[in-house]
Amino acid sequence: MKKSNNTYLGYKGPVQNLMMRQGDNSDIKKKLVSLPRLNLTKRQLCDLELLMTGAFSPLTGFMNEDDYQSVVDRMRLANDIVWSIPITLALDARRFKEGQEIILADSFGKALALMHIESIYKPDKEKEAESIYRTTNTEHFGVNHLFNEMGSYYFGGTIKGINSIERYDFSDLRHTPQQLQDFFREKKWDRIIGFQTRNPLHKVHYALIKQAAEQYQGNVLLHPAVGMTKDGDVDYISRVRSYIQLQKYIKDFSTISLLPLAMRMAGPKEALWHAIIRKNYGCTHFIVGRDHASPGKNSAGKNYYGAYDAQQLVQKYEKELGITVVPFQELVYVEEKQSYIPVSEVKKEHSVKKISGTQVRNMLKAGESIPEWFSFPEIIEELQKGIAKQKKDGLTIFFTGLSGAGKSTMATLLYYKLIELQDKPVTLLDGDIIRQNLSKGLGFSHEDRNENIKRIGFVADLITKHGGIAICSAIAPYAESRQMNRKRIGKHGRYVEIYISTPVEVCMQRDTKELYKKYKLGIIKGLTGLDDPYEQPEQAELTIDTTNMKPKESVEKIISFLKDNNYITIQTPYAQ
Repeated sequence: MKKSNNTYLGYKGPVQNLMMRQGDNSDIKKKLVSLPRLNLTKRQLCDLELLMTGAFSPLTGFMNEDDYQSVVDRMRLANDIVWSIPITLALDARRFKEGQEIILADSFGKALALMHIESIYKPDKEKEAESIYRTTNTEHFGVNHLFNEMGSYYFGGTIKGINSIERYDFSDLRHTPQQLQDFFREKKWDRIIGFQTRNPLHKVHYALIKQAAEQYQGNVLLHPAVGMTKDGDVDYISRVRSYIQLQKYIKDFSTISLLPLAMRMAGPKEALWHAIIRKNYGCTHFIVGRDHASPGKNSAGKNYYGAYDAQQLVQKYEKELGITVVPFQELVYVEEKQSYIPVSEVKKEHSVKKISGTQVRNMLKAGESIPEWFSFPEIIEELQKGIAKQKKDGLTIFFTGLSGAGKSTMATLLYYKLIELQDKPVTLLDGDIIRQNLSKGLGFSHEDRNENIKRIGFVADLITKHGGIAICSAIAPYAESRQMNRKRIGKHGRYVEIYISTPVEVCMQRDTKELYKKYKLGIIKGLTGLDDPYEQPEQAELTIDTTNMKPKESVEKIISFLKDNNYITIQTPYAQ
């Protein structure tokens, strides 16, 4: 989509383009060298990109304390403009000062934006969670991220873009608000109906999109979120490929553009935020259906929001938003009509068919066929390819326990048995070797020990992500870092924690590294199990006490466990 000199109107005024123009800041080269640099997380990068392109207009940076408190308290910016989701830059500590300028960078350190810090504040996260998500339950995707992954301090201030964030995947499907508005003008579309999704689209969605275009005599912007979404969602590569397949059926009245949005799963308030974003992209209408931006049910089987709460909230503020809500009920397939109709129009004599998204994922994983009434064959084929990729997921086996418990011996034995018994590449990550290389320079403070385990987890995650098996052996005394690794690696593959529970008295007798003797002589301090705590795992997949068990017997037990629970597939002739 080509550039132009048009005026771009968005939410409450012109679309904000926060990128620096040539000559805006002549001393930027000096600042790039002298100013401190902050590498952003994936979610922060998504927020920064949408700030810089104007998708978050009228915002001109991360929220200062006044705007943040106002959004949490009354769903409005400090200047009274409706806004429903805090856009904040969270850090663990007060690393910078108010009035300071910093460089915001990507994970590789490339400068993306200049930020002038206007406000540093400590949020009340309990209050934020109740206001935005209606719950403080960390089972909720957004609440868990707020409490466990966002820093304790928020930094607010204006930004100036230095370099655009480069996206190399599906680049021809990525557009700024200005580019899409130019496209709509070129096509002479004056009614643009935005459609948000984070899921694969099937025939029910096709029916909904087509009906919206016909009913409102407009064209549809298929605008899927491809930033961070909820754990367990279909991977975005498979989703985008399925959207491209759907586009063949709706190309006469629609276009597709990918939105680098990090979703919060905030239900009603997120739906209102989605409407604001689409207003900035030039949409005049916005579809809000059942359970918009819902995180699903909690462990008790209850929904966090009512089915149409989102629809009702956006309709309430429709005039202030300046965008028309296109409300849709749930659609179901009626066999007699061989089509999808609103659930309210179903009669007693109708035979209704429904398959949930979870059911579809389970059917695909099981290799079951998806009925023709539910989806298009091209879309199912793309999703099946994605499932096939997931089946290649690797495995991390993490041994934890006291020094002398037998971890390294068993990890080494297991390494050689696995390269003998199965075909996946196996990598051994021993704690002592990691200490000498990847974690060289780290001490044995609480923070350094956690950092060491996180580094082991980082490498294991890469191995697992690419279909290999990582065998890790480390004392890993603290539950915090062990749980962090479990969560990180579990997103890309499978994770097995093996707790070697050999008592400290037995470990002291073995003392293969002479550590316990050195402790008794006062040569070293902070020895795990004696004067430094070891937090016993509460959810280890396997626990082994090696007091009266030979290493070979222990490894045989581990291999039986891995085989019986389908973590590994033994190849012939050993499979007999």
